[in-house]
Parts: sequence; C-alpha cells; structure tokens
Amino acid sequence: MSPSNEPGADAQRLLLVVEDDESLSHSLARSFERRGYRVLRADSLESVEALLARGHMPGYAVVDLKLQGEASGLACVRRLHAHASGMLIVVLTGFASIATAVEAVKLGACHYLAKPSNTDDIERAFARTEGDVEAALAPRQASIKTLEWERIHEVLAATNFNISETARRLGMHRRTLARKLEKRRVR
Repeated sequence: MSPSNEPGADAQRLLLVVEDDESLSHSLARSFERRGYRVLRADSLESVEALLARGHMPGYAVVDLKLQGEASGLACVRRLHAHASGMLIVVLTGFASIATAVEAVKLGACHYLAKPSNTDDIERAFARTEGDVEAALAPRQASIKTLEWERIHEVLAATNFNISETARRLGMHRRTLARKLEKRRVR
C-alpha cells in the first residue's frame, strides 16, 4: 500500500479504535465489526504510530481524549490527520469541555462526542462532517461550576493533560484538581 494523504479504497471500511480501556475498546471493535468494518485497535500514541508505520490506512478513527500516560487523544488526532487528512476522526470523552472540543476539531477531528456514546452515535458523527446552522443555542447562561469546569479543561488542553502543570497554572493543589476531575460535569 502506498502512503498518501487520503485514505484509499481499501480504507473505506477500515476503522481504528484508539482507547486504553480494554473492555470499551473490545466492545467498540466487536460492534463495528458486526456492521461490516475491519477494525484495528490501539491504546496509545505509540501504538498508533506503529500501525501507521506498518502501512495501515484507516478511513475512520474513534479516539478517546484521555489516554494513559503522557500523550492525550489530541496528539493521536493530530498524528492521524497529518497521516491522512481525509480520515474521519471522532473524539470520545468522559471529560467533555468546549476547550477540548475546539482543539480536537482544529487538529482534524470531524466530531466530538461525550461518553457514553454508542456505535449509532459514532456512525452518525462520521456522516455529519458539515456544520449545522440550525443548531439550537443554549437557552441559559452557564453556572459558576460549569465555567470552572471549562477553565480547568482549557488549561488541561494547553498543558497536554499534565495534571501537575495544570494545577500549578490554576493555583490549586494537585489533589484538589484531581478531585474536581473525578466529578461529573455540571449541566
């Protein structure tokens, strides 16, 4: 397979799942295989690099935002988009924020979904590569807790998800930040 900037005909139903949670990765892979996709799995930026080096050219990718270790899913999105700019990449996260959504799209993701999302949600996201001018605007202003959550994730993205550096920049103790990140987002 010759490397190019666009996925080839072979890649049309080849999907890469980048997820460090083994059970979720396995579940997503099985679900997409039942829908006719060929699925590759990776759990880190290094394993993504290894798959690309072996000549794999997926047309689709599902990338978890928060991976084990130093590299975030955003680094995987950047690498996948650089490898094949036509690849449709959906970012999944349990830590949804405006800051990380914007960064994911800037780096090449076509969509950003909060967990839990199922295979139907992900396939719809692959199909929706254009924006929606009819999208409803939020009817209420954000609460202080939501604004705090957004600021924390903005700094997290700026520090490449380094918890210690994020805590330092926010002027809070690392354990306090870790506790805040364990909580669910306030709606």
